[in-house]
Amino acid sequence: MKKFKNCMGAALLTLPMLFTSTVMAQELKKPTLEDLIPGGATYRYAENKWYQWYGDFAYLELGIDKVEGTWMNGKHFSVISLEEVNSLLGKEQLGKISSLYSAVFLNSFDEKAGKALSKAEYPTLMLVNTGKNRVLINWAKKSIIWKQERTKEAANEDWNSKSRNLAYTINNNLLVVTGDGITTQVTNEPEGIVCGQSVHRNEFGIQKGTFWSPDGNLLAFYRMDESMVAQYPLVDITARIGKVNNVRYPMAGMTSHKVTVGIYNPETKKTVFLQAGDPTDRYFTNISWAPDGKSLYLIELNRDQNHAKLCQYNAETGSQMRVLIEETHPKYVEPQHSIIFLPWDKSKFIYQSQWSGYNHLYLCDLAANTKEQLSPAGVEKLSPEGGKLTARVALKALTSGNWLVQNILGFNLSSREVIINSTEVTPLQSNIFGVDIKTGKRHLIGKRDATHTADLSGSGKYLIDRYSSPTIPRVISICDTKGEVKETTLLQAKDPYQGYVMPTFETGTIKAADGVTDLYYRITKPADFDPNKKYPVIVYVYGGPHAQVVTGGWQNGARGWDVYMANKGYIMFSLDNRGSENRGLSFENVTFRHLGIEEGKDQVKGIEFLKSLPYIDGNRIGVHGWSFGGHMTTALVLRYPEIFKVGVAGGPVIDWSYYEVMYGERYMDTPQSNPEGYKECNLKNLAGNLKGHLLIIHDDQDDTCVPQHTLSFMKACIDAHTYPDLFIYPTHKHNVAGKDRVHLHEKITRYFEDNL
Repeated sequence: MKKFKNCMGAALLTLPMLFTSTVMAQELKKPTLEDLIPGGATYRYAENKWYQWYGDFAYLELGIDKVEGTWMNGKHFSVISLEEVNSLLGKEQLGKISSLYSAVFLNSFDEKAGKALSKAEYPTLMLVNTGKNRVLINWAKKSIIWKQERTKEAANEDWNSKSRNLAYTINNNLLVVTGDGITTQVTNEPEGIVCGQSVHRNEFGIQKGTFWSPDGNLLAFYRMDESMVAQYPLVDITARIGKVNNVRYPMAGMTSHKVTVGIYNPETKKTVFLQAGDPTDRYFTNISWAPDGKSLYLIELNRDQNHAKLCQYNAETGSQMRVLIEETHPKYVEPQHSIIFLPWDKSKFIYQSQWSGYNHLYLCDLAANTKEQLSPAGVEKLSPEGGKLTARVALKALTSGNWLVQNILGFNLSSREVIINSTEVTPLQSNIFGVDIKTGKRHLIGKRDATHTADLSGSGKYLIDRYSSPTIPRVISICDTKGEVKETTLLQAKDPYQGYVMPTFETGTIKAADGVTDLYYRITKPADFDPNKKYPVIVYVYGGPHAQVVTGGWQNGARGWDVYMANKGYIMFSLDNRGSENRGLSFENVTFRHLGIEEGKDQVKGIEFLKSLPYIDGNRIGVHGWSFGGHMTTALVLRYPEIFKVGVAGGPVIDWSYYEVMYGERYMDTPQSNPEGYKECNLKNLAGNLKGHLLIIHDDQDDTCVPQHTLSFMKACIDAHTYPDLFIYPTHKHNVAGKDRVHLHEKITRYFEDNL
């Protein structure tokens, strides 16, 4: 009896606990698309803060209405408030600003002859833009020291903090206004010729079209003649009568534009052009200045993209001085990075190359040319893939191994180190390392099991480290680049979906279709996952170069839509197939001349792995992707109709002969030289294979993957008597941004709900 009584008491005690758990579960809600998708009305994201350096002495926190500083000893100080800034601006009728987030503190990365500036030498200057004026404020003295009127029509503004000269474009032409306010129109070109803007369709690491010399007294700029390039018509439907917007779009195998590089001198108002020879079927990229401003370096690449040359030009005459390094490869060479000179030794620079199979750093010594007595032919290095690097300058490897350098963050001036991001820990992460310039020895900076970005202090002694991991949405901290000072946490963001029902994320590896290569995958499972149930699967795919969908960052790189669909009861799956980023050259270029083929085989291996899992419904598998992922989606549905029952392809490449010259010919060669490859990869030829449900989504203003891809595929399906679905997003370019992005994902969701 006593035993029975005790059991009853225990049972009664557990009832409130069970009741509480049930109520808590009922209170938890699933995030909506408005919560999960950028542009959504209630979009939730991890808390963030914005910081800039003040030399090595303090870090500044930028807010809406004030900027505050913290000395490295931990003491706080006030920098300036929005009210104070607008008061200064108002006194001189210069307009006003609404936030201090966009203020730029000009001393952040200043350096002097390779040595860190002292605290007394650092200027206390901040730059603000009011829309009508660019204004320099001494934040310590609370005074305006310089102003420059801005032009309403100005685009592509490039301002130099030393000379205070500004370059900008209006329509297709380049203008320069000097620090003392004298404006000159540098070019006067007709339609079809573009100056001072990004060229080569932003390939080869190109992001802009103007490049100031170190002292800001000379300006290198691109001039692109695309008058010979065929125009592609896009129609603006917002006009009463549809208005034609013609874009110059060089398709693979067709006539491309011609680029030259000019150097403008604001003092003499004269321009010289580099004497680089006929620019027909050539690319000019990775522009950088010599530290003394007397010469310009750039990489010249042939149209076949298998032969690159690092060249030096005289900035005064435009004549070529020498070719320092040449690279060739039987598939392609893809220069992505400008050379960077050492701050403490102007005769040495760092060159980046993936000729060895992975992108690595090479130290080049201009002063050692005669000492080393290099032969006129240079010193050749051969790679296992048949790539060749020929150096006519003393060169040594700073980094090596089966991992790659992603980018250079800067230098630690005192320790003589270059600070880099790399994949050395794992291809899923981006970690920070210091590399000794003399010995090449490396040491890890910051948390090992996370993926990082960072900003260096004035001399590179410290960095503001921003990182995340699968379970940490964002941390911002201060690190010593030598690891001698304990990390100081500035922000540890909370999970923006705390209190919501969320799925679980798992990662692992499987073998590629070659049976050798490891591929990383991510599985997203419903929060109430039941291993005894059978779940439908949606594969989210990209699969192309310069992209990676499975990472070691927050939620392993899963997107908001993955979360949404997992909460609806789907297994979401992603696999980075061969051809994608951060795994080295041979991993990427295995797809050369037949895009989509090897990638598809790897994705099928992913499906075979899924089908081996007891909780997967192998009869309900769908796929979705955009751009290259749109090509992959369409290709998978057509090549493997017995596997993929439903597909939603956004902005897909259908026929690679319709894609642009630089990207298309790098990976496919030309239609003339690779007709079989283009035929094999042309999805119009597979239109008759469509068995399941396929929705194609395209933007009517897409100037990256033009609507001809989708429209021609629709015609091919009509001819083949197959029946895809089509949806158009008017006024958008290549993908859907803003609030319409929620509509896009609701449209995609409904298609899978209706058909899978």
